[in-house]
Amino acid sequence: MTSKQLRFRTVFTMLILGLSTPALAQNTAADVFADGKDGAKVHVASSFVCPLRIGLFERDAVGQSDIDTGADFCAYSALDGVYGTITLIPLAGAYDAKASLAQDFAETEQTGGQKISEGTAPGALSIYTRAYETAKLEDLHYRVLFAGAVVGRWAVEATIEFADPRDTPQQRQFLAAVYQAAQNEIAAK
Repeated sequence: MTSKQLRFRTVFTMLILGLSTPALAQNTAADVFADGKDGAKVHVASSFVCPLRIGLFERDAVGQSDIDTGADFCAYSALDGVYGTITLIPLAGAYDAKASLAQDFAETEQTGGQKISEGTAPGALSIYTRAYETAKLEDLHYRVLFAGAVVGRWAVEATIEFADPRDTPQQRQFLAAVYQAAQNEIAAK
């Protein structure tokens, strides 16, 4: 196949996909998030604010993560490979964090992650957490922490990838900031 044929095929495929799935073509991060103060992105449906920075974390992206459930996300990163993701899911009924995060747990376990803790984080909200150790290098333990809680009519999930003990203070700060903001911004709506 020549490069001209390949380009035509690619453009044709993109056009067909765009025409056959108008909802996918129309829904963008701009539809889901509005610009806020100081570079923040405001989740239109819930009023949750994804600031440009949370501690050492800087926001990399916002958008839709699952069109079927209406889930949207804000992604953050910090130096040395520390990552945080916030997912907002509208609730139509009861929320079970363990069930909602089950696919993430399975993927982590399939790639060698070992569950090291599970429980409820202390605080005003009932925040379910589960942590995995994914690797160990000298004195650093690479971990993934999954968290989920209900705030108003929304499930707020956070996933944080970090190295313990080096990044543990940033992980705790990120988690606390996410759920404090959720309580203040979503519950106030």
